[in-house]
Amino acid sequence: MVLVFLAQGFEEIEALAPVDLLRRANVDVRTVGVGGKEIAGSHGIVVKADMTDKEIADEMPEMIVLPGGMPGTLNLEASEAVRNMILKCAENNCYIAAICAAPSILGHMGLLKGKKAVCFPGYEKDLIGADVQMSKVCVDGNIVTARGAGAAIDFALELIGCLKGEAVADKIGKAIVYK
Repeated sequence: MVLVFLAQGFEEIEALAPVDLLRRANVDVRTVGVGGKEIAGSHGIVVKADMTDKEIADEMPEMIVLPGGMPGTLNLEASEAVRNMILKCAENNCYIAAICAAPSILGHMGLLKGKKAVCFPGYEKDLIGADVQMSKVCVDGNIVTARGAGAAIDFALELIGCLKGEAVADKIGKAIVYK
């Protein structure tokens, strides 16, 4: 199962492109509203989450996804439930995926030390200890990072590749006339 966190002010494309494409790949994806079920994105699109952050304590996902956006990234980082799930995933070697400004959360938590990572331009200083790359998407072990909204489909396809293999990611890419 994959948990995609939605906090007030999240970047809609960065959250919903992965949700959509992962579901096309038959991955069990659940959106998690931080602070409630209805969460407004940074462009005013309101999304009804599948569950709230108060319902996730007992979950053990294969992967978590942290979309960027402002103030969404700040609201994710301020959430004790989100930080606890990030640590739980790090301790259990689950995939932790973050896009745009959200990799900064991982940097602040010390999870990028010695890892290759990317982020939205200007947040490189927050990738504490990382070997900062310039690619659209970067995978280093269980950490997957991406630069921003323009990389959302590449990010989503990479997540599919991590969970289901490159053949499935390629099939989904072709199905949406991307590859």
